[in-house]
Amino acid sequence: MIKFKGVLGRRALLSGIAAAAMLVMGGAAIAQDISGELAILQWQGGVDAEMWKKLEADFVAQHPGVTVRELAITAQGDARGGIRTAILGGEKVDIIINTWPAFRKELADAGILRGLDDQWSALGLDTTLTQSWRDLGVSDGVSYGVPYTYGDRSGIWYKTSQLKDAGVEVPKTWDEFLAAIKTLKAAGYDTPIPMPGKYWAHGEWFESLLLRTGGVEAAAKLAAHEIPWTDDVVKTTLRKYAELLNAGCCGTPEQMFAGDWDLSADQIFKANTGNFLLLGMWMNARAKGEYGLTEGVDYSLFQFPALGLGHDDTSSVDAKELLATSNGENPAAADAFLTYIVSPEATKILAEYGYASPSSNADTALLGPVQQQATAAVAASKVQFVLGDLLPGDLVDEYRVQLQKFLQDPSDANIDAVTAAIEAKAAESY
Repeated sequence: MIKFKGVLGRRALLSGIAAAAMLVMGGAAIAQDISGELAILQWQGGVDAEMWKKLEADFVAQHPGVTVRELAITAQGDARGGIRTAILGGEKVDIIINTWPAFRKELADAGILRGLDDQWSALGLDTTLTQSWRDLGVSDGVSYGVPYTYGDRSGIWYKTSQLKDAGVEVPKTWDEFLAAIKTLKAAGYDTPIPMPGKYWAHGEWFESLLLRTGGVEAAAKLAAHEIPWTDDVVKTTLRKYAELLNAGCCGTPEQMFAGDWDLSADQIFKANTGNFLLLGMWMNARAKGEYGLTEGVDYSLFQFPALGLGHDDTSSVDAKELLATSNGENPAAADAFLTYIVSPEATKILAEYGYASPSSNADTALLGPVQQQATAAVAASKVQFVLGDLLPGDLVDEYRVQLQKFLQDPSDANIDAVTAAIEAKAAESY
């Protein structure tokens, strides 16, 4: 794995420059004479990329002296490698869109990020984001990240007509879920779960199963390597995952490894050859924007089935955040954009694309029925950040590869081999 340590030297002290360009009035930061180019590192595609163009255009309309340049990173699967390559290649940006807490720490340790503690209040962020949201963007005691959206990662998406036509009720328990798979197969669906096993999304099932098996405590300990990957809770989780595979949910390994989450979504919502997809809330934007489906009518989601092990009040969640760089050439414009992203105007655009915002400026009434359902589920749950996003880069790669090997052979003997291999890499990574 490529490390950033030492690439840019010590963290640049630019917060005073940026703060001098801001005037605080009524708890909101008002930009003063903001101009020049704002460079944003953007790695998202499809409808999300379209949404970012709209956000950037709205920001420029409010700050006509600013132009926005996107440094677009093309990546398959996990985008961290592409981001590393761009920055190591000498690219300079003012803002990085990030969704990986472990990556934030990696960037911060390398001096690439600018801490925001000194100007958090001056930017008005203390009035729009609660302390708990601020804490999500902290690494080693320093505020770096400004979260702008969050999502349920324990929701299972489905096309309503498929379940209705097959006579399947939305399953609430694990046994009901396995029975639904059997019924759907009998109705002609060979792969009720078109498992996206090519890169990372096959880990979603393990991570929600881990929460329902061992709770947020076990997931947090595993992420911090306070328990080994050979622990019984990990093996028990994989055995539960094996029940799913042995029920004939997901097709052959070749089918599972054929594509990423977007292909799986296409199989369900376009080709009508699959039924269930465990994925984050960007699926909502895709369903509306790319498939032209009506939220809550043509498609919906339900929370991960209950296992009955005492941890069914748990959910996996994610968040996306903005990071300001220490070597960006326009810190004043960057700070203005950090203020903008939690503004009423920005949160309205996010809602139009099916995304919830943690900002107090967000109007939840603008969210559609599926997003409101997911937001309510998260609010009622004990939550844990996505495990794969908490792991060091070299470990997360090994974790995903070993899960692919598990998909090929979910036997107890292979579970022992897979967990031993992940633990060996974990021992090197912490």
